[in-house]
Amino acid sequence: MKVDVLLGLQWGDEGKGKIVDVLTPDYDVIARFQGGPNAGHTLEFDGKKYILRSIPSGIFQGGKLNVIGNGVVLDPLLFKQEAEALAASGHDLTKRLAISKKAHLILPTHRMLDAAYEAAKGAGKIGTTGKGIGPTYTDKISRNGMRVGDILHNFENKYNAAKARHEAILQSLNYSYDIADLEKEWFEGIEYLKKFMLIDSEHVVNNYLKEGKSVLAEGAQGTMLDIDFGSYPFVTSSNTICAGCCTGLGVSPRNIGEVYGIFKAYCTRVGSGPFPTELFDETGEQICQIGHEFGSVTGRKRRCGWIDLVALKYSIMLNGVTQLIMMKSDVLDSFETIQACVGYTMNGQEMTEFPFEIDDSIQPVYVELPGWKTDMTKMQSEDEFPEEFNAYLTFLEEELEVPIKIVSVGPDRAQTIVRYTDN
Repeated sequence: MKVDVLLGLQWGDEGKGKIVDVLTPDYDVIARFQGGPNAGHTLEFDGKKYILRSIPSGIFQGGKLNVIGNGVVLDPLLFKQEAEALAASGHDLTKRLAISKKAHLILPTHRMLDAAYEAAKGAGKIGTTGKGIGPTYTDKISRNGMRVGDILHNFENKYNAAKARHEAILQSLNYSYDIADLEKEWFEGIEYLKKFMLIDSEHVVNNYLKEGKSVLAEGAQGTMLDIDFGSYPFVTSSNTICAGCCTGLGVSPRNIGEVYGIFKAYCTRVGSGPFPTELFDETGEQICQIGHEFGSVTGRKRRCGWIDLVALKYSIMLNGVTQLIMMKSDVLDSFETIQACVGYTMNGQEMTEFPFEIDDSIQPVYVELPGWKTDMTKMQSEDEFPEEFNAYLTFLEEELEVPIKIVSVGPDRAQTIVRYTDN
């Protein structure tokens, strides 16, 4: 068997959680391969809304093993809050959630370092969520990190050494803080972690593949936030692309199967960083309000704009996408016309390849398409799609050269249409 990969193709918030939940019945194992609790996956079904930060989105479908892989960074305090909230709503995770021993731990002082580094940047701040993600990955790469497996081996000494190292950095930055309460809750989270299966996830996942079990790997954030290929330095601290699945779960590239690429029918971005198609007018605000474009974890308002096919083609290339999934089509239901960016101009030169760096000199080149002016939220099959919407899908498929197999027409699990038309 192969590992199928599902990931975002834009700047995050594409709707990955919902689609993982929809696809889960077809898989035996759902495994998260990177990111931390800054990535909120929102799921809605049976009249209820759930927000997952570290736990894979397949957790609601019974009988499936969910794995937090080694590429994830985990905050025990936030994990405990998340798991207990799910348990209170009737979803006991202890027998269907496993955590890699090699996943790195976010310490209380990592949060302090995150805030201190961001404050030191002043006007040049990245716009992090302040969850300690970046400093944790920094410690991982500098070989100073603590891992989940460390809670079983000489944990107190390792923690005290890491804390002392962080405090020396904070002191050098003249950053004042008090972590007493945070630290107490964090240690309660450490004890809570011990209730779960702590595994060598690379062996577990590969053994499942040998047994013919099916695995779906779930990414966080989006391709354009990848540490290497995103809009650096306004990126996250991990590899969000398909290659990150191999290092974040310990699977060989030859074991990658389908690659599901998720994108919105338009674009959004949270925090700082370049955004060529961003709209600063009433249209941008209308998309924001109709689409409820506010961060599921942070509550931050998302910047909104038209779809960017230059960036999308780039993401498809990097990930080797085999199937596309378009989200939030219904948000554009009321628009007379829709625009799509097919190129950029910079210093009078037009380009269709994503450049090394994006700045204010880059301007999008648009084509305009007719809107469908139809409420699609009640539709249950592609046979009901209006002609103008089908034309939009055809346009996108011709530009992107990958079939759009799934279309979302609303936030609920049931508002998902699988297309059977061969395109």
